[in-house]
Amino acid sequence: METPRVLLVDDSRVVRKIVEMTLWRERIEVVTASDGLGALASVADAQPDLMLLDILLPHMDGYQVCQVVRHHQDYHDLPILLLSGKGSVVDRVRGRLAGSTDYISKPFDPAELVWTVKRYLYTPTVWERAARREQRVRPAPKRWWQR
Repeated sequence: METPRVLLVDDSRVVRKIVEMTLWRERIEVVTASDGLGALASVADAQPDLMLLDILLPHMDGYQVCQVVRHHQDYHDLPILLLSGKGSVVDRVRGRLAGSTDYISKPFDPAELVWTVKRYLYTPTVWERAARREQRVRPAPKRWWQR
């Protein structure tokens, strides 16, 4: 796998910048979106290996985005980590019911964020998704008789 790609969806510019810089130091590419509808468009465009998703978003909340992504054939196994200030047990259970993989509470420790992201990035399923993405992007190699 080349550079892992994370889709970060949060309406706070400050949170987006902190997460982006934290993951950049770990050589993880970060694509950002600031609302639920932008998240759905970015999933298709960026083909991320993991999604960090805030719950309280404009236009469509994180639970709804999570459900839509989970029902899509190509992204049903995409790791989705909810990243939210709503850290109650009810919110965590609601996140699991929506299809989230894990939950990170704000404010978060950058080391915990990196550890959790890497825990879900470096799995066989994610490696397979990245390989499929690279095959779609790269042109097929020319055969010796086509040169």
